Amino acid sequence: MKLARTRFRSRSTAAAAGAVIAALALTTACNRDSTGAGGDKPALGIDLPRSDSDFWNSYAQYLEKGIESDGVNALPLSNSQNDVTKLAANVQVFRNSGAKAVVMAPQDTGAIASTLDSLAARGIPVVSVDTRPDKGEVYMVVRADNRAYGTKACEFLGERLGGKGKVAELQGALDSINGRDRSEAFAACMREKFPNIKVFELPTDWKGDVASAKLQNLLAQHPDLNGVYMQAGGVFLQPTLALLEQKGLLKPTGHEDHITIVSNDGIPQELDAIRKGQIDATVSQPADLYAEYALYYARAAAEGRTFEPGRTDHGSTIIEIPGGLEDQLPAPLVTKDNVDDKALWGNSVGQ
Repeated sequence: MKLARTRFRSRSTAAAAGAVIAALALTTACNRDSTGAGGDKPALGIDLPRSDSDFWNSYAQYLEKGIESDGVNALPLSNSQNDVTKLAANVQVFRNSGAKAVVMAPQDTGAIASTLDSLAARGIPVVSVDTRPDKGEVYMVVRADNRAYGTKACEFLGERLGGKGKVAELQGALDSINGRDRSEAFAACMREKFPNIKVFELPTDWKGDVASAKLQNLLAQHPDLNGVYMQAGGVFLQPTLALLEQKGLLKPTGHEDHITIVSNDGIPQELDAIRKGQIDATVSQPADLYAEYALYYARAAAEGRTFEPGRTDHGSTIIEIPGGLEDQLPAPLVTKDNVDDKALWGNSVGQ
């Protein structure tokens, strides 16, 4: 199945991140009607999931650019700040403001069902970005294969460590399908391929301070730790590097005491850390494509278009999931060998 579509004219982000974030801070109380800047185009309600992550801030910048360059009729963006109650309230504003489709990225995928049900009852389709709700109807999930994240991280770490050692896994929230998928795939791969590597699972709820505190406690008990898997570089990278540097453990790649680190996200800071030899690899979660296809599918949903499972014309595969469809976008492993690839969104954000 081939999707006939027009690509955005530009994926570059706004030059000034501060101005973008300020724009995103507009409250939903200011919502305009459904025929605002986009003229007679269907109005879209878009909720940002959080602003405490470099990854999600980059996603927000790409959204702003796509909205502007394509003349999308977007209601003022809201930010639920990792709070499902705020997300439900923001969605209520979208409904009352005439939204014909809603884009969201629910961080608690188990608690969003009632909100999805309320939108379905109104005939308002939902595009979920990065996360797949546990229950409820969605028009499309725009997401990469998160189980592949865990598997790629496992294989890279296992091979680098020669199949033995101790690894700390900074897990995301386990009430999120992303946290579960990455954790389950990482654990299954380790059991099957590298049984002599001891994995210490550290749930963090996607919070950098929690990750740092748990890693510090683990290092006190296991000073011979030689590997770390960070499920989200956007929130874990800086706290982890700061802790290792404080303890004199931040040794460059190639040093006999180097701690091998694999991350997920692909933010510019991770790419710089790979270049510096501070970390070894990351899986580049496509913030640019998430924004591009969130808008693409939201407009398609508002216009009544439909899709079917199969290969797409943008290098991904649409699969059928309970309650809808999911477009699984590609997410490459980044190492020192390809860190300067200009195709990586982390090398172009802000340009």
